[in-house]
Amino acid sequence: MTALITERDLRALNSLTKYPSIPTYHALDPKNGGLLEAPTDFGDGTVIATEKVDGTNSRIILLPDGTFLLGSREELLYAQGDLIGNPALGIVEQLKPVAKTMTAVENFNLIIVAYLELYGGKIGGQAKQYTSDPAAFGWRLFDVATFPQWPAQLEWQSQQIASWRDGGGQSFVGEDELAKFAVEAGLPVAPRLLDEFYADALPRSVGDMHSMLVDVLPETRVWLDDKAGGRPEGIVFRTPDRKVIAKARYQDYERTLKRRGGAR
Repeated sequence: MTALITERDLRALNSLTKYPSIPTYHALDPKNGGLLEAPTDFGDGTVIATEKVDGTNSRIILLPDGTFLLGSREELLYAQGDLIGNPALGIVEQLKPVAKTMTAVENFNLIIVAYLELYGGKIGGQAKQYTSDPAAFGWRLFDVATFPQWPAQLEWQSQQIASWRDGGGQSFVGEDELAKFAVEAGLPVAPRLLDEFYADALPRSVGDMHSMLVDVLPETRVWLDDKAGGRPEGIVFRTPDRKVIAKARYQDYERTLKRRGGAR
């Protein structure tokens, strides 16, 4: 357990720093899980496209006292100094050495959370798309959030924290700050697939978005060896300030087009 965070704080800290769900670019039909012809509105600014890696969502939580905690999307797994860590999905084993190199990152009395996708190994059914070696892992930074009001927030009740988080209360850094943090922390980022482009270039229809997936990301860009399958999960679109974010996954579009009789 770190000196700064008490056992009483852990439940609040876990909830405070959980990563929110990314909505689908085309809305999901609640009746059958297919996609509707209702795309996300990205306004009229620029958009950034990155590969969505299919692994397990992981957290490195940097505390103001220079210590860190590690977590999956749902739970905390390790605090610096613990003799035993939760072995779930290999997160602690793989990311503890990474986190130790990040403790020098200047945080200005903030709690900073780096969100990474840990992939490969035996993580999920798609691990074989990235590696043929069950002992090989990779990780990619895809978001960073800061928590300047953490002392007061750790005193909040669980319902208040959940409402704040689900209402978009977390403060994620923009693209430029993310890139700077990645360099300072020595972390590779999720691959950028295109130069910044304007939102009006995004496909409007389900069929056209499927075509964009095929054209822009025919295979993964985060191979761990050349014997892997190479099938990518999809693309995440975001504005540079991260005010709007959405995902387009191959499986959603293929399932929808197959149902419509138009799969290619």
